[in-house]
Amino acid sequence: LQRLQKSVMRLAGSLSLVLLLVFTSEAAGLDIPLEGSRVRLEQPPTIIRHTPSPVIILPYDNALVISCEARGNPPPQYRWTKDGQEFDFPREETITTGSRNGNFSFHKKHSVQFVGKWRCFASNKLGTAMTEEIEITLLVSPKFPKETFDPVIVKEGEPITLQCNPPKGVPPRLLYWMTVDLRHIEQNERISMGTNGDLFFSYALSNDSRPDYCCVAAFSSIRTIVQKTAMSVKVEKSLPVRAPSLLLPSGVQSQKVLMKGEDLELECFPGGLPTPAITWIKMGENLSDRHKMTNFNKHLSISNVDVNDQGKYMCMAENSAGKAVHYFDVIVQEPPSWITEPPRSQLAVVGSDVAIRCSVSGIPPPAITWSRNGKMFKDDPQSNRRVLDDMVMLHKAESKDSGVYQCEASNSHGTILANINVLVMNMAPLMVTKDSLRYAVIVGGDAVIDCSVFSSPPSDIVWIKEDRKISGERFLISENGQSLKINSTEKGDSGEYVCEARNTEGTSTLTAVLEVKDVTKIVGRPQDVQIISGTSAQLMCQVEYDESLRDTFEVVWRKDEEILLSSEEDPRYNVTGGWLQIMNVNLRDEGRYTCIAKTNLDQDSASALLTVLDIPDAPTMLKISDVKSERNIVLSWEPGSDHNVSITEFVVEYEEDRWEPGSWKELQKVAGNQTAADLFLPAGLNYHFRVYSVNAIGPGPPSEPTERYTTPPAAPDKNPENIRIEGSLPHQMDISWEPLSPIEYNGNGLEYIVTYRKLGVEDDWKVVMVKEPRLTVKNTPTFIPYEIKVQSRNSFGSGPKPKSVTGYSGEDVPTAAPRDVAVEVINSTAVRVSWTPVPAATVRGHLGGYNVYCMRMTNLLDPDKTVNVSNTMSFPGNRSHVIVPGLKPFSAYKLAVSVFNKKGKGPKSDPVTFNTPEGGKMPSLNTKKTMHAFLFIGLFGLVNETSLEVIESQETNVTGADITQWKLSGLKDSSRYLFHLSACTQTGCGPPLAQEILTPPTTASLFSGYGGSCLLLLILFFCLLSRFPCSMVSLFLLLFPLSLSVPALLNISSHVSDTFAKISWTTREEQEDFQLYVAYMNNRDGNWHFSEAVNTSQKFHIIDGLKPGTVYTVRLMDKKLLANASIFEDVIQTRVKGEGAITTQSWLIGTLCAVALLTLVAIMACFVLKNKGGKYAVKEKEDLYPDVESQGIHDDDYDEKPLKRVSLHFGDGEDSISRDSLVDYTDGEEEFNEDGSFIGEYSGPKYKGSINEPNGLSTVTA
Repeated sequence: LQRLQKSVMRLAGSLSLVLLLVFTSEAAGLDIPLEGSRVRLEQPPTIIRHTPSPVIILPYDNALVISCEARGNPPPQYRWTKDGQEFDFPREETITTGSRNGNFSFHKKHSVQFVGKWRCFASNKLGTAMTEEIEITLLVSPKFPKETFDPVIVKEGEPITLQCNPPKGVPPRLLYWMTVDLRHIEQNERISMGTNGDLFFSYALSNDSRPDYCCVAAFSSIRTIVQKTAMSVKVEKSLPVRAPSLLLPSGVQSQKVLMKGEDLELECFPGGLPTPAITWIKMGENLSDRHKMTNFNKHLSISNVDVNDQGKYMCMAENSAGKAVHYFDVIVQEPPSWITEPPRSQLAVVGSDVAIRCSVSGIPPPAITWSRNGKMFKDDPQSNRRVLDDMVMLHKAESKDSGVYQCEASNSHGTILANINVLVMNMAPLMVTKDSLRYAVIVGGDAVIDCSVFSSPPSDIVWIKEDRKISGERFLISENGQSLKINSTEKGDSGEYVCEARNTEGTSTLTAVLEVKDVTKIVGRPQDVQIISGTSAQLMCQVEYDESLRDTFEVVWRKDEEILLSSEEDPRYNVTGGWLQIMNVNLRDEGRYTCIAKTNLDQDSASALLTVLDIPDAPTMLKISDVKSERNIVLSWEPGSDHNVSITEFVVEYEEDRWEPGSWKELQKVAGNQTAADLFLPAGLNYHFRVYSVNAIGPGPPSEPTERYTTPPAAPDKNPENIRIEGSLPHQMDISWEPLSPIEYNGNGLEYIVTYRKLGVEDDWKVVMVKEPRLTVKNTPTFIPYEIKVQSRNSFGSGPKPKSVTGYSGEDVPTAAPRDVAVEVINSTAVRVSWTPVPAATVRGHLGGYNVYCMRMTNLLDPDKTVNVSNTMSFPGNRSHVIVPGLKPFSAYKLAVSVFNKKGKGPKSDPVTFNTPEGGKMPSLNTKKTMHAFLFIGLFGLVNETSLEVIESQETNVTGADITQWKLSGLKDSSRYLFHLSACTQTGCGPPLAQEILTPPTTASLFSGYGGSCLLLLILFFCLLSRFPCSMVSLFLLLFPLSLSVPALLNISSHVSDTFAKISWTTREEQEDFQLYVAYMNNRDGNWHFSEAVNTSQKFHIIDGLKPGTVYTVRLMDKKLLANASIFEDVIQTRVKGEGAITTQSWLIGTLCAVALLTLVAIMACFVLKNKGGKYAVKEKEDLYPDVESQGIHDDDYDEKPLKRVSLHFGDGEDSISRDSLVDYTDGEEEFNEDGSFIGEYSGPKYKGSINEPNGLSTVTA
């Protein structure tokens, strides 16, 4: 042994030791883990698993395996004993033994030779371990013996006992009494079956006679049922009263012995007439609280008995004739068991005393036998090994005393066995834990550093850090010194720790390194969100962690304990680190989402609740809960789930199978806090009803329809509405109305009763029956009032009493012309026309208004040239004068007036001539932004001098009648200016025009650099193709102040699903901070939808809420570019549900679309200029900026055109400022006043709106 110890010290890492140790709970006292140790250790055998006893060979088992497995070094060798004798396994193919364990198996045909008591022994050079006895039994298929029975003959009132004597078998066993036709024998207080299967009759009755009482035993585990030969019972007439007697048990007293933990079962089956009552008593004390009485009190059971349940129990059977008793002596015993725990393996120093105690208990007291390496031994006073009942003493133990000791305790109820490994040796400390291990712990956590040592005698262990012995409240050293625990670690605890083990045989050391890491912490927690179904939800989780743990750091998202991952199978989930995006959210996504940030050392978590808002579920339990009358019912229902948004209303729909079968229509709406609707139904229809709910998200699905409900036919409930009286011809009156809908017929044979008479002239009504919703009355006087009534009726009666309405017969053209027409010249462009209105009788219809015919005959500047331009203006209503605007200054006119009604125009009045004087001119003001603080001002008209007035008292004079634009420089960037422009003639200056403008910020011109040159060449190319003059191209360039600050998007692509689309792009580094807008349009409805501003650095934008299988146009837009012109445009189509997604991804497509868009802008601008090229400048500007004085009376127009309103749009995408500022210069009226005058026309206000011709249609609502 000393030489071996020196070898240990020399070889250190490759030592082979003799070690007796069981790697089970019994060996815990040695405190040394063998697995993973730095040295290869020898150890004696230790049984780790074996087949428990007993083993029953079932009939359907083809083969059986008996296992025995042990651990040891060297590997153990196995042998078996059968009934105490060594067993040699026969060499047959159907009998096999394990090569690496002690298992053996055999075929069922060898079952008989393997029945018996077996024990497994596992041995190596260090000792032998053995198992408890394993008993193998062979189950014979249970069966009743073949028997014949004489009939059981008794008199009425006598007790009967029918014995079953069931065969033994594999539990569980169930017993029944049945007839040969498999009917159960009914049991009651008089007839009961005992646990042994016997059937007891307290007394016999004549109806107990039958020839086929059969006892049946069922064994469910082996799927077997057996039946005893039928027994016959004959009961003879006799009914004397009989005192009680006990059929079971017999005698006065019996003994019941059972083991602790079993269930106590006592039975008492009495005979006697009348049926005796059973009473149970425990002598001297109360029955246990666990007791239970069954089988009509004939069976007493107590589960899981212990010593306190033993004693004397009495069963008493009593009736009116007497009583009978039986006493049970209950004795509770128990098999052997360890008082505390099995004996522990021991490591002892050479020369010390070793005591092995086997402390067991049991009733009766167990007998203890001792073995060493599987061989029994007894007390030997001549040796150092003494056996003292339950203890073995090894006096001055030597290494040869090492081995495996067995303690076996047995009594009549069982056996227990313990294998105790005893190692007697001296050895210097051996470090089992690996050296230089690195431990990591989070700040504030607890760290445990291991230092497993094997030595004999035990070592004294010291822990050292930085050459100092460790001490302090936070440092805890285990009792054996083999672990150091540091509580609430700090950063300063990092470093090297030394474990030093020392005993009488030598010293060993071990070094460990501790690293204290920063804690993982969620600093930005996800927030609870409420999201509408079908849209996207985002959850964010911001984490701080120790950078040295980056390789093991990860963020995991869970939903209700299920981990969420990004996958192609379900692209709705996008998990990127601490960011979780759920696209196309549905109700299944509702729940609690947990962000788990973890490393290999710690983790932190935070949760947020995602609430999905959706349309409500369909109502349930829809029924007609009350019938107030045949046509008045109450419909009730139970609301469905509102999905987190309160229900605002319920909508009741109906479907009838007569007029529109299969078509559902709304019948009534009910408030969301109600669950019933009172319905009044049209008659004569067969109804289905259904209900759907509505919340703020939208309408939900409908409920299941009700059963059909039929209303009987009846007279109509209402008459036609919206009665109209018109006259298409002078001597005719057309009467029409809105017909009743089919469901309002209330029955068959619907028709209408029309009655009419002249208002205030006739007393009698004319009556006409019609089926169509119209009637023409001919030969009526022209335009006189009538009284009309329309009533509905069907085969079951007439509707309610109708109301009368008034209308007129047909109109004819007026017959008279206005008289006394006079013209009063107001100024150079407007006159006041007056006349005497025509008599009402000559209008012959509803007065529509008056037409003013005006012909410009000559221009007084050139009186020899005839113009002869005729125009007409219509003025509605009954009036006697109007203001005619828009005349040409210094011209000769001829004017006439006529009246009109719906039928046509009357004769013209006698013409009147007049001249307009020379007038002042008001120019058109047109401002345009340029690229850098310049302003162009357009001026048009015949002028002598122009003054440009700027606020802040700055004024600029523009001389020269042919100047039509003026450039102002020195303006401030991004500043707002208000301009006034006036035009003057010899007669004076006209009123000023006002215009507000916002100068743009400084930007680079679109036409600078290489890109600008390319665009100029492109525009010139299209100019040549369209044969535009060069001046048009120059003008276009002047009006095209674009900015190159538009972001350049690359690699534009789209990923399209059924309800959303993801638009992605990349940008250059210098353009990663631009704002753009994403717009999309459903190509079916043509409505554009715009996103909020999106930063280009985001790289993508998701459009959700799309409809499956729909074509959309998508644009990426910059607001600085031509009033929301697009940078990129594409057409996408969402896929139908179930189809795969189609992804379009190509930078070439984006580039081509951008070129096509710029080309389209150039073409449109050129065509606009070309179309305007035929007009002279003054005329063009007058069309663009008309006013009351300058608007002409256009040729061949009956109606006066609406006064136009100026609105300028600039590249910043905002509405023109002039729209707001011009409000200050108008009173907001939409039409002429009743007298047709322009009040305050020349003091600044502008009139908006137009004069429209009346429709002349007489519409009367009943």
